Amino acid sequence: MKRTRFTEEQIIGVLKEAEAGAKTADLARRHGVSEATIYNWKSKYGGLEISEARRLKELESENAKLKRLLADAMLDQAALKDLLSKKF
Repeated sequence: MKRTRFTEEQIIGVLKEAEAGAKTADLARRHGVSEATIYNWKSKYGGLEISEARRLKELESENAKLKRLLADAMLDQAALKDLLSKKF
């Protein structure tokens, strides 16, 4: 999984600056990101507090782990079905 250069606190800080009236182009230049990145952050983290953003990250990582476990279980199940269908 790709690791971000910015923490949740930094992202929320940039978004607070944008809400305060700073121009997106100026914010992007100052923080070294593209304007599209700031708009993506706004769509994902807009209106969240730092603790909520941390919880969101935790839930996303837990969800990814559960998806991997489910995929592994489904692969095992498919392999067993193929094995059983060949014996009979």
